[in-house]
Amino acid sequence: MLSRRLSCYGFSSVVAVVLVTCLAAPASAQQPAPPDPNPGNLTFTGSFDFLNTYMFRGIRQDDTKLIMWPAADLGLAVYSGDAGLKSMGLNVGSWNSLHTGAAGTDGPSGKLWYEGDFYATLGLGFGGGVSLGTTYTAYTSPNNMFSTVKEIAFKLGVDDSARLGKGALKPYALVAFEMDTAPGMGQADAGNKAGKYVELGVAPGWAGAAVSLAFPVKVGLSAGDYYELNGVDNRFGYFSAAGLATIPLGSTTSFGAWNLHGGVEFQKLGDTTAAINGGEDTKVVGSFGLGLSY
Repeated sequence: MLSRRLSCYGFSSVVAVVLVTCLAAPASAQQPAPPDPNPGNLTFTGSFDFLNTYMFRGIRQDDTKLIMWPAADLGLAVYSGDAGLKSMGLNVGSWNSLHTGAAGTDGPSGKLWYEGDFYATLGLGFGGGVSLGTTYTAYTSPNNMFSTVKEIAFKLGVDDSARLGKGALKPYALVAFEMDTAPGMGQADAGNKAGKYVELGVAPGWAGAAVSLAFPVKVGLSAGDYYELNGVDNRFGYFSAAGLATIPLGSTTSFGAWNLHGGVEFQKLGDTTAAINGGEDTKVVGSFGLGLSY
């Protein structure tokens, strides 16, 4: 049954917040930029997205009826300098998934709030566009469709825009470790062992005054027990290619910078993720939403 699968595999990430932060377009170059209403060390980012399907690292959560993703993030600039360490920042936030289908109001619980995630990230910036982020996330289910997942992740990225200009790829690598697990509980695949996840990707794009475009490509892999199926850990989880667009709603105001964003993502699934997806080895995800940065 679908509801049983969801109870075993449900949880997510902070994708919505990251997209809004990375893709927000600048004000038109032909107009003088207004004064920044928030010149301090605190930055607030929020978003509200609508989707047809919720996939997390290739693992299907729900593809029935309406899915909504409200998210909020508070960033603190801790340090800025000219030495080897260029910057240090701390982010805390909440990411949520609301469902009207099988994982929510039409499911066993009858409740809308399928998932509520809480995270904290320490980000370090170095010379040459190199960055390192360490994130702790607790993935919870307010409607009790899955057990709480606890994870620590490390992400190393390189912004090669200074060297490659419009041809920049912005490659990154992410490694995540599940913690505090038990057989069938606290894991992405509801397996017997805590999983280790690896993600490799690039995020080329183009930014203009009227619209910003991004074309992220990534692959999700198991570095150990992340995509377990019938006692076998399948290395390949999924491949993803997407097209994303962000349109600014005017220039920055005293209420922050607002934008509309949306996109389409294609996923090619591996053996474990295809089995969770009812045997289908491909998935198409469409989304659109409203973003705010202040």
